[in-house]
Amino acid sequence: MTETVLITGCSSGIGRETAWVFLDDGWEVYATARNPADVQTLGDAGANIASLDVTDEDDVERVVERIVDEQGRIDCLVNNAGYAQLGPVEDVPIERVEEQFEVNVFGPHRLARAVLPHMRQRQTGTIVNVSSVSGRLAVPGNGVYAGSKFAMEGISDALRPEVGEYGIDVVLVEPGPVETAFNERASEEIDGIERSDAYETLYSILDDTEAVGGGGPGAIPPREVAETILDAANLTDPAARYPVGQLAKVAMLGRFVPAKLRDRFYRLAISLVAKNPLNRGNKDD
Repeated sequence: MTETVLITGCSSGIGRETAWVFLDDGWEVYATARNPADVQTLGDAGANIASLDVTDEDDVERVVERIVDEQGRIDCLVNNAGYAQLGPVEDVPIERVEEQFEVNVFGPHRLARAVLPHMRQRQTGTIVNVSSVSGRLAVPGNGVYAGSKFAMEGISDALRPEVGEYGIDVVLVEPGPVETAFNERASEEIDGIERSDAYETLYSILDDTEAVGGGGPGAIPPREVAETILDAANLTDPAARYPVGQLAKVAMLGRFVPAKLRDRFYRLAISLVAKNPLNRGNKDD
């Protein structure tokens, strides 16, 4: 019988490519997004499409019940929907922090709680949580986003042994920079906060990063992440974590550097930017 996958955040980027690779592999795909029009091309290609706002409990229950009614099974859940709230921790208002966690943490939690009873009943299933290298290593300017991904990593690490006895796997996929519109959304989020004058140099770094666009140097295509997700779903004994891309693998090593040394490196990097004549020129413009 054909296996069934539910994928969130399919309107673009990793989510869209994940839907395509699962379709190509012969899965019954349920591709979701807040606006169904954004996934219509996937529907035309044979995917089942549905509107799904991961922050809406009723939406989550409706989509999961539909899949169970139509297919009788959910073999894989891919929690992909998410975005990045950048900015110095002090400047990000609490409501923006709540919104970040609502999508990146509470959303995947809602989906997991909805599908787990069905997976337990069948004694099989895989939950793939799309995390980030930021879920293992935080840097100045992305504390709120990293905090949401750190939370998802912790939840996943606890969930994995909790459901392992029921034949259910929980996998974290941790990409580094990806060639998607992710940076554009991050730019919109940072533009929406009131900037204090305490972090001008940090903001200049964040603005330069956004200006690069497309994930920046070393970014990988979203299909590489999607193929990793598919591989994890097809394996009978997947690994707990899959860093994707060379930068992600290298950055993971930063976790083993003592915190004081990392902090010194960050301060040095920020001070070098502050001393850069081009950066000072931008301030004067």
